[in-house]
Amino acid sequence: MVIVWEAADRICGKRLKAALPGLVAAMERHGHLSLDEEVRRQLLEVSAATMDRMLAPMREAAGLGRRRRSASISALKRRVPIRTFSDWDDPAPGYFEADFVVHCGGSLAGSVVHSFVLTDVASGWTESVPLIVREQALVVEAIKLLRTQLPVPLKGIDTDNDSAFINESLIGYCEAEGLELTRSRPYRKNDQAWIEQKNGAVVRRLVGYGRLEGAAATRALIRLARVARLYVNFFQPSFKLREKVREGGKVRKHYFPPATPCERLLGDARVNDEAKDRLRATLTELDPVVLLRDLRTAQAEVAAHQGLGNVEPTDETTEDVDLFLAQFPMLWKMGEVRPTHRVRPRKTRTWRTRIDPFEDVWPEIRSWLEAEPDLTGKRLFDRLEKEYPGQHSPGQLRTLQRRVRGWRQAAARALIATRFEPNNEVGDVLC
Repeated sequence: MVIVWEAADRICGKRLKAALPGLVAAMERHGHLSLDEEVRRQLLEVSAATMDRMLAPMREAAGLGRRRRSASISALKRRVPIRTFSDWDDPAPGYFEADFVVHCGGSLAGSVVHSFVLTDVASGWTESVPLIVREQALVVEAIKLLRTQLPVPLKGIDTDNDSAFINESLIGYCEAEGLELTRSRPYRKNDQAWIEQKNGAVVRRLVGYGRLEGAAATRALIRLARVARLYVNFFQPSFKLREKVREGGKVRKHYFPPATPCERLLGDARVNDEAKDRLRATLTELDPVVLLRDLRTAQAEVAAHQGLGNVEPTDETTEDVDLFLAQFPMLWKMGEVRPTHRVRPRKTRTWRTRIDPFEDVWPEIRSWLEAEPDLTGKRLFDRLEKEYPGQHSPGQLRTLQRRVRGWRQAAARALIATRFEPNNEVGDVLC
């Protein structure tokens, strides 16, 4: 059995059982194996399970012990039921999807900041809190913090299969608090469609894709999240899917009219009057322009930690708000106004990637141009061919024409600057 197992490249018992007849016949045919009839009969009649039991000591000694998923993880997953996209069926406000957004800048090396995000399935209300590391104990603390600022009581949490969620800490907390904990199917992101949409439309839109690490960056992101939750949930309408209808090969989606999460909660009969009164009172006190000004200030600080700029402290006064508002009519000319999404400026290129073919003869070409400024690049190139036959190829004509055009532009600028100096007669007349 061991000889045949090694010849089959140490495959499992089920595969070895299927390969055994052909493998034994081939080995005997080429003289690698000589079996008694009784031994051959017993070998071919052994079941796959018996093969695995017989070969278990050899596998263990060879370092090929049976790889099994952790029993504790499997047991934990069995305690958390699966909820798919179609299982929600218009839940009441209070059932949230949870997920992480990693701010790694494209590289997961080292320790980076993670945003823990909660999104209400019914209203789209979104909360986030940055965590300096992704750790299960911090997830529980983040949920405790967010529960104090949610507009409705937390009733349930739906997560993915991340070990930061499927663990004794979170399961025990939900059981103790009477919260319904569910999870999505592995590799089925559509099961968490609501939180995945907010990860991009809220977190990525505000924070960008830069790398954030360390306590200082976490504190800056906390300040941004504190302002963003008010601006997004009270003043940013969003679409919500009403239904999907398949018509042949097309899927047509129908949406409810755009509304803010606050408006959806105020219009939901399942939300009690006390919660609605708190929402109305908060909405009355909020100034969207002040929130946007604070949002841009917090984004500038986060962008500085991402290496996209410097932190410039802003004095939060009435004059600053008025100045900020006065910029709105012409702000569109600046292009991207979110500091976290501005493109890092490229360095001015001052080097050449190829050798200048006219470096040695350029002083002579310039003297020809100064004597006859109307010379074209083609005539200059023909003169060079006569003076230095075979030194330049026809493909370099375009390079010479660009050099000549650049010289003429520089000469024109110098001439204009000289003519309009204050001590010049023409300049005195124009001044």
